[in-house]
Amino acid sequence: MRSGHRLGRQFGWLWGAYGTSALGTWLAFGAFPLIAIQVLHAGPAQVAALSSVGALVGAAVAVPLGPWVEFRRKRPVLIAMDLLRFAALLTIPTAFALGVLSFLQLLLVSVVVAAADITFRAASGAYLKTLLPAEDLLVANARFESTAWTTTVIGPPLGGAAIGMLGPVATVVADAVSYLLSALGMRAAGGQEPRPQRRQAARMRACRPRACGPGTCSTVGGTSSPTRRCVRCSSTPPCSTAW
Repeated sequence: MRSGHRLGRQFGWLWGAYGTSALGTWLAFGAFPLIAIQVLHAGPAQVAALSSVGALVGAAVAVPLGPWVEFRRKRPVLIAMDLLRFAALLTIPTAFALGVLSFLQLLLVSVVVAAADITFRAASGAYLKTLLPAEDLLVANARFESTAWTTTVIGPPLGGAAIGMLGPVATVVADAVSYLLSALGMRAAGGQEPRPQRRQAARMRACRPRACGPGTCSTVGGTSSPTRRCVRCSSTPPCSTAW
């Protein structure tokens, strides 16, 4: 590990961006169900659907994004996911101000945010490995974990106070702004990230059977039905998959 555990400027920006977005997420914890109940007068079934369907569909939507993320530079993906979440969340206070907010919009936004969350987490882990050597990853992940637990502890109480004073829509605005700040932080990190190389399609080399050399075959089984079995053919190269 490096002296003093200084992990560099780029990691500092990444860490700060993560902490900002994590705090915004916990500030808005529970805001969607409250908006559904207080603003849209949704019933229990709709609130339950908002809490579960959004996450499930978001996970399903994120699955096809895996190959798309794998072969792209991760920092632009992180910035794009932050901006996507910012834009999606910002539609809620905008629609609320215009008096056109609907339950369907809440559900769609929850799906978009859930899919972007999953994609962001997948890309951030890969991006971290391009920033730091292997011996520093333990320290870096420990800092991310401590930040996650800190925001988990202080975020909901602060969010609850904000909801009590300003209403649940205000915390959604705070969450959206946190993603914008995260994107700006990721943009400020700068640096050159190598482009991932595409793996070639797997190709199997044909293995042609060859006769065993002297001394490599033995007779096994009883005398009534002896079997000649090849134990080792040193002249035959092993089959392998070319990548």
